[in-house]
Amino acid sequence: MITVSAPGKLMLFGEHAVVYGYPSIVTAVGQRMRATVELLDAPEFIVDAQDVDITSYKKKMTELGIGEIPKGVQFVEMALVNFSKKYPIMHGVYVKTASEFSSQFGFGSSSASTVCVIQACAALMGVNLSNKEFFDLSYQTVLDIQKTGSGFDVAAALYGGTLEFVKAGTLMEPLLLKEMPLIIGYTGVKADTTSLILDVKKKYENEPEKVKRIFEAITKIVTDAKQKMLEGDWERVGTLMNFNQEYLRDLGISTEKLEAMIAAAKHAGAWGAKLSGAGGGDCMIALAPPDKRKAVTDAITQVGGQVMDVPVNAEGVKVEKF
Repeated sequence: MITVSAPGKLMLFGEHAVVYGYPSIVTAVGQRMRATVELLDAPEFIVDAQDVDITSYKKKMTELGIGEIPKGVQFVEMALVNFSKKYPIMHGVYVKTASEFSSQFGFGSSSASTVCVIQACAALMGVNLSNKEFFDLSYQTVLDIQKTGSGFDVAAALYGGTLEFVKAGTLMEPLLLKEMPLIIGYTGVKADTTSLILDVKKKYENEPEKVKRIFEAITKIVTDAKQKMLEGDWERVGTLMNFNQEYLRDLGISTEKLEAMIAAAKHAGAWGAKLSGAGGGDCMIALAPPDKRKAVTDAITQVGGQVMDVPVNAEGVKVEKF
């Protein structure tokens, strides 16, 4: 039996552009997904995931990936399917997952659980996965279920820290940061990431030149933000967040609630603020000087947001108990 944990993620810069091969910056958050995995004598696959109302889900190992799979089990089951294609599992498998964060927050619980299960199976079977192989197996699992996505959430769960990331892991460069004066606000609305990605895709198909210009402008912001983050110039990073938000607004993925929280944060003294992730809800982020932090968090709360006290730049996947 083994217990593995992996962090969630938060996109800092480069939303949606990252799906089309442009760079992004993502950080791992300090709330984690945990998976306890045990190899069984009986050739059965069993899952307990009470966070998503799954109790004693069971099927034969020979039926993995076949038939309708409950939403709360999909990523765990497909992770096993993809792992076993390369490394046949000659046992049954029991998986129990538990999360420190709600799947409602858009912190990447699905990718974190995928990474946990693959790490656990590799450790139990004595398989030494390279970082690329680990990433590819996890990313393929996400694609099998979501059909689209860049893989930045997989990279955050696997490596942790703060990364510059390009689609499919063609670039995963760590940014060595000592601090990040980030404030995270949750809208209370669970976004449908896949639908939002498809909405932007339609816009790209209908207005390719306009959307391409937006993505190129966001790329310039990512490049500048990376440099200023490494320099610790958080005031400038905040300004770049404001610029990034303008382009995300142009893509049509912001909402009244997100805009209200962003405006409140800036009015209260934040250097900058923007939505984080696919849009449509989920989270916004802000950067603020120490003397304005309370005012900014109070302002976000006053317009109906929920401030999340979550560490960032967190450690990647790790074995907690073996």
